[in-house]
Amino acid sequence: MNAAPSLRLAGRARIDGTAVFGPVALDVPGGRWTCLLGPSGVGKSTLLRLLAGLGDEVAFEGEIAAGDGAPLDGRMALMAQSDLLMPWLDIGANVALGARLRGEAHPHDRARAVLTRVGLADHLGKRPNTLSGGQRQRVALARTLMEDRAIVLLDEPFSALDARSRARMQDLAAELLAGRTVLHVTHDTAEAARMGHQVLLMTRDGIASASPPDAAPPRPYDAPETLAFQGQLLRRLMEAQ
Repeated sequence: MNAAPSLRLAGRARIDGTAVFGPVALDVPGGRWTCLLGPSGVGKSTLLRLLAGLGDEVAFEGEIAAGDGAPLDGRMALMAQSDLLMPWLDIGANVALGARLRGEAHPHDRARAVLTRVGLADHLGKRPNTLSGGQRQRVALARTLMEDRAIVLLDEPFSALDARSRARMQDLAAELLAGRTVLHVTHDTAEAARMGHQVLLMTRDGIASASPPDAAPPRPYDAPETLAFQGQLLRRLMEAQ
C-alpha cells in the first residue's frame, strides 16, 4: 500500500434536479479515521458514493481530489452496510472477488493470510450461509483488506450487528485499517465517539467538526470521556436541521 493521502470533496449535488446536499466542504486527513454523522436524508451516503465513483445518477458540481494530486481511481475500497457476499462462492472466493472480477489469478495464499488476520482461516471453504452475522462482516472486512487500498470508505458496515459483535468489529477494523485514510459514515454516536480521530456532523447547513477526546481510537466504550463525547454528539444531532 502506498502512503495514504488526504481526501477532499467540496461542492453541491442534485438528483433529477432536486438538491441532495451543498454547498459542503469535506476534508479527510491522510492516514486517519474520520467519522461522518448526520440525520437521515442530508446526503451522507450520496457523498460516499461520489467519492467511490458510484454516483452516476448524481449531478455534482465541485471538486473531488486527493491531497497528493494523484488520481483517486484504483486507490479506494468500499465496505457497505450489507456484507454483499456471493452465496454461491465459498469464503476464500468471496474474499478474492475483486481479483476475479478483474480477471486476475486467484490469490489463494493471500486470501488465506487475510482470513487468518480476521480469525476466519478455518472457514476458508465454507459458504456464507453457514456463518454468523459477525463472521460475515469479518469476511467483508477481509475482502476490503484484500484490495489493499490507501483510502477506505465505510458505509455503516457494523450497524446490523449486536452490540458485542459491533464493538469487536470496531476494534478489529481499527487495528487492521491503521495507517489508511478512512471515511466512516455512521448514525451511531457511540461508534463515532469510539472510532474517530476526526468527527464531523453533516446537516442541511453543511459540515461541522466536533472535538473528540484526546485518547487514541478505539476508545474505551465506558470511559467517562467517551460517554461525555457521545452525549455531546447526540445533543448536536437532536438540534440539527
